[in-house]
Parts: sequence; structure tokens; C-alpha cells
Amino acid sequence: MEIKEVIGIDVSKRTLDCCIHGNGLQEIFENTPKGIDKLIAWGFENMNCKRKNVLFIFEHTGLYSNQLTKILPQKGYLIHIVSGLEIKRSLGITRGKDDKTDAKRIALYGYRIREEVKPYQIPNQYLLQLKRLMSLRKKLIVHRGSYLACLNEQMQILEDEKVLFKVQQEMIKVFDKQVLKIEKEIDRIVNSDGDLKSMQQLLIEIKGIGKVTARFLIVSTSGFIAFPTWRKYASYCGIAPFPHLSGTSVRGKTKVSHIANKEVKVLLHLCALSAIRYNPEMRAYYDRRLEIGKSKMSTLNIIRNKLLARAFAVAKRGTPYIDTMKYTS
Repeated sequence: MEIKEVIGIDVSKRTLDCCIHGNGLQEIFENTPKGIDKLIAWGFENMNCKRKNVLFIFEHTGLYSNQLTKILPQKGYLIHIVSGLEIKRSLGITRGKDDKTDAKRIALYGYRIREEVKPYQIPNQYLLQLKRLMSLRKKLIVHRGSYLACLNEQMQILEDEKVLFKVQQEMIKVFDKQVLKIEKEIDRIVNSDGDLKSMQQLLIEIKGIGKVTARFLIVSTSGFIAFPTWRKYASYCGIAPFPHLSGTSVRGKTKVSHIANKEVKVLLHLCALSAIRYNPEMRAYYDRRLEIGKSKMSTLNIIRNKLLARAFAVAKRGTPYIDTMKYTS
């Protein structure tokens, strides 16, 4: 697959600012199915390339890029979705910002990496539904937590505020009800797909990994396809340690990067704490490390990586994790 031309697209809610890298032509289209069809026609009117030699590249912008992500691959076009931070850091020192400039920079970045691009795979429809439901569940949990924290503070200080307390208590009950409703729908979706159901069961059989984390891992890895190895995913979620060395003067500690998916990092941290509590193997490892003077956080991070490695192993080979410790004498 040889990519000869790149079309960079800056996605916003209503419009698509496009730039053809080779000749620098730019145009604006509506962010609708009809607008995307016009974009395609405009692109091939102004390029001398076959379909298989053209790459469409754009940032991941959630719902705003959903139409592009769905329509272009269905029509047989090659797409590549990147994070805004990845593009920004690749371009060096830049000044100024507008949609036309961003489209031009995206096209330039796509042309630079054209030989490294892999064909985009459309995620399973069930995975897309799970992702949206889990995102909504997270928002409800956050709002519920804010009401609960506020109510607890007020009840410790205020008196004779029955209406104030009652309204917040009823709101918390509403959030509980809606979260339960979403979780039932998530269960229905998982149980309706044999592969998802089997994958979830394999993950929760690992001591320390619960249902919420298992589902998040499945969704964020597109069914363990988006990341080739667990080490790549560990880097993505901010638990992979990196050295900090330069010459003979800089000798910093090996540490994790702050550029990470913090949500999955928190989930894996909670899983590590659970594993220490309920998994004798992890508990013994944790105690042994602390006895020789290692720090708690570095040990917890190693356990996070161990759990992640096991999750990838069972999901990719399709067989349960075997606890070898119970066979030792």
C-alpha cells in the first residue's frame, strides 16, 4: 500500500476544514453525510490519485468526528485518527492557530507518517455502544459523588435544613437508579455478544480485576486489537516506567509519564490494591519488596503492570489465567 497523497481534516461541530497536502488547496464542507460526499468528490477532482493511494487524516474529536470515522471506511477509503497532542508535538515550534492552519498542519503530519500508517479497523458496534454507555455512567457517578460530598458536609454543620437535605438525598437516589439502569443495559449488550461475554469472564477471573475494569479494558483496546502488546497499552495508560538520563550529569529516577489516560490508570491502581488484599501471590510479592526497602508506589506500579500483562495474555489466547501458586507445596 503506497500513499501518494494526504488530505488533512480539521473537525469541528458544524464544519470540516480540509487541505490537500500536495497542492495546498483548501476548502470547507459541512460536517454531515452530504458534506462528506462533497469532500470526497472535491478531493479527487483536485488530485491525480487512485482511491487506495489517498489517506484521510484527522484528530479524534469524539462525536464530532463520528461521521467521518463511520462513512469514509465504509466507502473504502483509508483513514488515520490521531490525538491533537501528537500532531502538536510533532511540528516543533509553531505560532498562531485557526482552522485552515490546523488542517494544513494535519495534512503535513499525515504525509510525514504515511509509510507507518496501518489500515483503520471499524470497531465492533457493541463496543461503540458500550463506550457511550460507560462514558455516561462515569458522568452520573461523578455528579452523584458531588451531591454526596456536599450533603455529608452540610449535615455535619447545618441543622434544621430538612428541605435542603431531602432534595439532595432524592437526587442521589435518582443517580443510583439511572446508574443501575445503565449497568443492566451494559450487561445485556455484553451477554448478547459471545466474544465480549467470554472476554469479560476471562478478565474477571484474574484476582484483582473487577467487572468495571474488565469492560473498560475491552472498550479502550477495541477488544484487545488496537494495541499489539500490553507494554504499548501500559505506556498509553501511564504505568510504564521510563528512564530520565542524559550524559554524565543528569541521573534522574526512572518514573512514569504524566501523559496518560488517567481514568484507566486509576482503575488499575484500585485493582492492584484489591490484588494485594485478596491474592496471596501478590500479597507475598508486595511484602517481599517492602522488606528489602523498595517503595510502596513502585511496588504497586509493578503489580499494575503484572495485572495488565495477565489481562492481555488471557484475552489474546482465549484461555483462563492459571494460578500456579495454589499448586506449590
